[in-house]
Amino acid sequence: MEYRKIYEEWLENPYFDAATKEELKGIADNEKEIEERFYTELEFGTAGLRGIIGAGTNRMNIYTVRKATQGLANYILGVNAKEKGVAIAYDSRRMSPEFADEAALCLNANGIKAYVFESLRPTPELSYAVRKLGCIAGINITASHNPPEYNGYKVYWEDGAQITPPHDTGIMAEVKNVTDYNTVKTMDKEEAVKAGLYVTIGQDIDDTYIEELKKQVIHWDSIKEAQKDIKIVYSPLHGTGNIPARRVLKELGFENVHVVKEQELPDGEFPTVSYPNPEAAEAFELGLKLAKEIDADLILATDPDADRLGVYVKDSKSGEYITLTGNMSGCLLADYEIGQTKETKGLPEDGALIKTIVTTNMADAIAKHYGVKLIEVLTGFKFIGQQILGFENSGKGSYLFGFEESYGCLIGTHARDKDAIVATMALCEAAAYYKTQGKTLWDAMIDMYEKYGYYKDDIKSITLKGIEGLEKIQSILETLRKNPPAKVGKYEVLSARDYKLDTIKDMNTGDVTPTGLPKSNVLYYDLNDDAWLCVRPSGTEPKVKFYFGVKGASLEDAESKSAELGKDVLAMIDSML
Repeated sequence: MEYRKIYEEWLENPYFDAATKEELKGIADNEKEIEERFYTELEFGTAGLRGIIGAGTNRMNIYTVRKATQGLANYILGVNAKEKGVAIAYDSRRMSPEFADEAALCLNANGIKAYVFESLRPTPELSYAVRKLGCIAGINITASHNPPEYNGYKVYWEDGAQITPPHDTGIMAEVKNVTDYNTVKTMDKEEAVKAGLYVTIGQDIDDTYIEELKKQVIHWDSIKEAQKDIKIVYSPLHGTGNIPARRVLKELGFENVHVVKEQELPDGEFPTVSYPNPEAAEAFELGLKLAKEIDADLILATDPDADRLGVYVKDSKSGEYITLTGNMSGCLLADYEIGQTKETKGLPEDGALIKTIVTTNMADAIAKHYGVKLIEVLTGFKFIGQQILGFENSGKGSYLFGFEESYGCLIGTHARDKDAIVATMALCEAAAYYKTQGKTLWDAMIDMYEKYGYYKDDIKSITLKGIEGLEKIQSILETLRKNPPAKVGKYEVLSARDYKLDTIKDMNTGDVTPTGLPKSNVLYYDLNDDAWLCVRPSGTEPKVKFYFGVKGASLEDAESKSAELGKDVLAMIDSML
């Protein structure tokens, strides 16, 4: 009953404010809720914090935010980098501005300058600001596309990417070492401003960020030719993308940008969707309605922190709007960016396309076609950012494009996280380019299938909440780890990769080789006929995810094979629950 003691301590300790205590008194008769809130500390993982907003050690609140920031401050002081300062941004979620201020004032109390955006900004602009301002780190208050009850806290290092080894483990250790909330520092905001420790930033960063995006345009001529004809529907899904996305499209010259009014303004309750995720069909219901009214060419939606971009494109033959998965839009942009760079100025000899291990094998085919290196990294865009940093430090390797299946990509190296604003810009540019060729984006997608093969990738997720859910997720992974399947449905397992144990086992010969990637609790199975399956727990939600892909002879064949493999994967999961 240790959690009960901690609960009572929060009620009695004068450090915690009256509002927090009132909230906790309201659950006095709910033992299960008390346990959920206090059985553990909200874990500071490699991506920072993410959790349900509320009072308690296992919740997002001003105290857990301060505690995490004290740990970060201790690490920064330990590497003698406090003079560089920390950039801080936040999104439209409940408590985001408050959490941003709490983080800033904790840093300030530790003698570290904080550069805080005056209002909400996209994740990629925070990544850009860290490098632009020469900061040692960045903090972004966001829970990305999670439901409204969540908020989060992402930490970036001086290269603009989310923290990777050795800084991630170092910061995590420092956060864990902060065991007494009473030792966490903070200070008065007015005093911090007077001392020059709390600095507000805004338009100067906005302007240079937008200019960096515009430098990535390849075909200004195509935009000029098609800018009056391309009809674009855009939704920020109540988040941070509205102003920067519309601004960059306007400055490029696109004249027919129609914003989904019901989803235009920031709102942490996300009233038009249950789940503000551009991967979800419901996020596009209003956009589709508007698109049909105006006969739009494409529909775009960014998630609340504008690092992910969802896309629907019109098939001019059927008149229907077709959703592009993250794999499809990523490949469409990869092929456009690399192909048109080759056409206009040629490709560098050491050019590289980077993808994550759960991203489509069509990326491999694209890289092979253009004769560029394909680099595979663990799930998480920070590992793509890490590769870019490696190129810079070594002088070897030229970044051409990087993406992951979860609707995230980066064009250019102005940021080191996925950037839905630059992706919005690039897709509209690509639409204009293909329009001048007499094609739609869907036509371009079909051309890619014909050239590279009909790849189809999908994902099945199982949500398992609470303490018991966490245990079940770990049980699923351990069962598969100890007993790798010989077959998945009709497919034979050719090799089994265990990224936690750093092994790749050839299922025919029994030979074992290293994966060559950092340790991670992920299992991957190479199947026959260009199929594959990957299993990993989500880093941000109480889910275990099963990613898989197939290659067909046609769209219909690929769809059929994918549906069948999906059923087999679900059957395998059911047998373990």
